[in-house]
Amino acid sequence: MTQSCDPFLSTPLARRKTIGVMVGGVMVGANAPIVVQSMTNTDTADIEATVSQIAALAGAGSELVRITVDKNEAAAAVPHIRDRLQKRGLNVPLVGDFHYIGHKLLADHPACAEALAKYRINPGNVGFKEKKDKQFSAIIETAIKFNKPVRIGVNWGSLDQVLLTRLMDENSASKNPQTAEEIMRETIVQSALISGKQAEEIGLGRAHIILSAKVSQVQDLIAVYTELASRSNYALHLGLTEAGMGTKGVVASSAAMAIILQQGIGDTIRISLTPRPNGDRTTEVQVAQELLQVMGFRSFVPIVAACPGCGRTTSTVFQHLAEKIQSQLRENMPKWREKYPGVEDLKVAVMGCIVNGPGESKHADIGISLPGTGETPAAPVFIDGKKAKTLRGENIAEDFELLVHEYVVARYGSGAEKEQA
Repeated sequence: MTQSCDPFLSTPLARRKTIGVMVGGVMVGANAPIVVQSMTNTDTADIEATVSQIAALAGAGSELVRITVDKNEAAAAVPHIRDRLQKRGLNVPLVGDFHYIGHKLLADHPACAEALAKYRINPGNVGFKEKKDKQFSAIIETAIKFNKPVRIGVNWGSLDQVLLTRLMDENSASKNPQTAEEIMRETIVQSALISGKQAEEIGLGRAHIILSAKVSQVQDLIAVYTELASRSNYALHLGLTEAGMGTKGVVASSAAMAIILQQGIGDTIRISLTPRPNGDRTTEVQVAQELLQVMGFRSFVPIVAACPGCGRTTSTVFQHLAEKIQSQLRENMPKWREKYPGVEDLKVAVMGCIVNGPGESKHADIGISLPGTGETPAAPVFIDGKKAKTLRGENIAEDFELLVHEYVVARYGSGAEKEQA
């Protein structure tokens, strides 16, 4: 059984043991680092737009990218999308999202079936009535033929109505009937498990199966995944579907997945945010990374601690500096990650006044305590817990940026770079 979450634990519970699934060179499960993934919202048939968005998502840190394959034109575009990405030096695994006619698209477009690193199918709409098992089997057999893993993704917006009706009828006849909500949750869990078993019976190994069970309410997601984890050792993909826009989507997804992850459940995650019109799709990648990082599972970019501000900090200098430093670190990470191994663990503090500023700065690897409103225009800088120097004048922000870069080179750079620093 999955352990319960202890709210007083300072670190997450041990990861649940699952079967590892290799997805285009990325390991999902088997205690590998939790994988961040995302999904495009372009028309996949538009090759250039889809390549551009995949490149942006991969550049932001998405380790798997899912694309919609819903028509012949989209299926035909997939191998070209893969080839163009590879010409750019991007080998991010592509996941094909299939609904309703996935069996036909995969059969008619073998190049698409080969180019994708994984297929995602929904047992609620893979086929209906007498066609369901036949079409499900066709997709699984294609996956076996091309040696591809499959995510069987249940979604309560398209739940298997035959299974739901049967469980509702059985519940009605029970002496101790459960609530409709409990039966809905049980249907979701059973749909995933039954489909996983069916795929295995067809011949797809457990090391090629990932399950997901997405719902749109926080408590339902926690309950469903806790139960699913207790009844299987499949690798699990986490995601709160239809989470919403802006802060609501971020809060809902983080609240739900933080509790599940804390219990050691989850091998790959996606934060499903509704973007603003023409908004930046990479936001969901950044939120997923930050969730995993603040919980202590992975490190992606250096952490910047900054105070919220108060009446002592009516100047916006520290706010601008904190934003600038955070942006600079994130922008530099693609090249820094290769050049300065371990830099993602760097901790930086940008504080607004002398109340908590010096103490917080001492806890960071490098930190600055800016003068508050009306205080002496001097900003002490602390490096590795010790006061290193004091910055003054109009160029405090630029001077501190330079110190951060020098610290990165000195701590994480090669021998020659350290000598120069």
